[in-house]
Amino acid sequence: MMLANAWTLREGEEPPLAAHLVTPRCGYTHHGLYVGHGRIIHYPGPIGSFRRRAVEEVSLSEFSRGRPVAVRIDSHPRFDREDVVMRARSRLGENRYHIVRNNCEHFCEWCLTGVSRSRQLESLLGRFGAAAVSVVDLVASWAHRRVGARTSISLL
Repeated sequence: MMLANAWTLREGEEPPLAAHLVTPRCGYTHHGLYVGHGRIIHYPGPIGSFRRRAVEEVSLSEFSRGRPVAVRIDSHPRFDREDVVMRARSRLGENRYHIVRNNCEHFCEWCLTGVSRSRQLESLLGRFGAAAVSVVDLVASWAHRRVGARTSISLL
């Protein structure tokens, strides 16, 4: 599917508790954590506007938007599954999304390992250098100030 380090869920298949899920979007992958009973906690990107949205819990179908979903197998959790779910739930309602510093992948990695990181950004940095990440950061910061404190641009 979208990642060599993941396995794709079959229709009706339930992922393991606290699984790091990924689903393709236009030009990037979106990340969330499976918290049981068909529910995912994630940092959503804006839909139809630049309005920033808070960490939320949604159904698997809302998360996937009809696209395939894969379980990432290269995450190395530092916490047991129940603690990962508790960590994710502790951030429900948080509204501090930032494309470079606090995106959906940062959220998942922090819940699993305690370290906030985004491999997508690390890959971008490796391919295009620090200048590319700086440009994305500048655009996101400009959009946040221009549109207002409640808004942000989401490219990842």
